[in-house]
Amino acid sequence: MTANEKTEAKAESTTHIYALRTTANREDQVLDFITSNVNKKKLPVYAIIRPHGMRGYVFVEAADRQAAEQCATGVPYARGVLPKEINYKEIEHMLEQVKRDVDIRKSDIVEIISGPFKREQAKITRVDKDKEEVVVELLGAAVSIPISLKMDAVKVIRRENESEEEEKE
Repeated sequence: MTANEKTEAKAESTTHIYALRTTANREDQVLDFITSNVNKKKLPVYAIIRPHGMRGYVFVEAADRQAAEQCATGVPYARGVLPKEINYKEIEHMLEQVKRDVDIRKSDIVEIISGPFKREQAKITRVDKDKEEVVVELLGAAVSIPISLKMDAVKVIRRENESEEEEKE
């Protein structure tokens, strides 16, 4: 086998990443349908990626373009595979889990940014950094009921001690 033939064989055995356009905010449903299609049809699809925070796209890692298109055939909310193949370097930053130290403290006032209490303001009553959870009490509720949420479901609006400092000045 010549060097050129080895390169061609290696290129054929590698996988390819394709971007599948979807209806915005329907990425999870598309992901479920594609997974079902891949299992039923036994397609050579190796990964289906839905990057957090990216709306309107799902990435499919498949043996070839035909497999990527077949897995999306007949899927509601799927709008088609983009013509160009995606390089891994282009989406690598979306895939790596970067652990960030979040500065959330007891008594902070937060806004809930996801879930059934979205856009509600609450006060932090407990922080569990190991589980990455916080316990909050809604500010607008008549009766204070503790609610456990993931840390990434809240955004700090202000610190309790900051408002105290402003009053002293």
